[in-house]
Amino acid sequence: MSILKNKKNYENSYVIKPWGSEYVIYQDKKKIGLTLLKINPNKETSLHCHSEKKTGFVILNIDAKVQVGIYKKNILKYNPISRLVFRPGLFHKLINPSNTKDLYVLELETPYKKKDVIRFEDKYGRKSKPYEGKSFLEKVDKDKLFFKKPKKNSKNEYYFKKTRITLKYINNVGQIKNFKKNSTTIILDGSLKNNKNQKIISYGEIIKTETLKILLKSFKQKNKILIMLIEKK
Repeated sequence: MSILKNKKNYENSYVIKPWGSEYVIYQDKKKIGLTLLKINPNKETSLHCHSEKKTGFVILNIDAKVQVGIYKKNILKYNPISRLVFRPGLFHKLINPSNTKDLYVLELETPYKKKDVIRFEDKYGRKSKPYEGKSFLEKVDKDKLFFKKPKKNSKNEYYFKKTRITLKYINNVGQIKNFKKNSTTIILDGSLKNNKNQKIISYGEIIKTETLKILLKSFKQKNKILIMLIEKK
């Protein structure tokens, strides 16, 4: 294992977890970060919450189970490209129910604060421990998937686990009219406002692409919106 002794942040590093691993796949200063989680077969994260940041998840490749809140009766199944968003203080846990396949999930955090975690329950003895530190870091290979901001009039496309992921700037509904109805959109930058300059939607949101189409027809943009579109191939 290659340990990063002087690493202050978590970019370009695997964080080794008892349930798998994760690494930051995209981040924009401290306002937003995207992490790719790999949860091993029959493993689960801790039941945890965040005191400051809003978190969201997009399930990428296989069915997952997610516990919302502290009661086990609230464990539900979610299929690929399902989306979830949790407010600060809401406990949650991701579970891989497969016996053979790794589960991959995109985690969105707003603002980008890796150490903002409070564990309520944990199968691996980490209940009262903070987020993993330097001894759990391993350098990420350069050939791993990283998302980059596109140029203003172009788009960046990536393919991962039977999904197509597109990053592009938009400023009108015509630019997304051909996107699939069952696709998921993450807002990475920009916002929509009403005629009183109140925000309707802003960066850090995960929504149905069809919902974004409806909103773009009714509300004005503040600057171009940078989106990440996730759809099945």
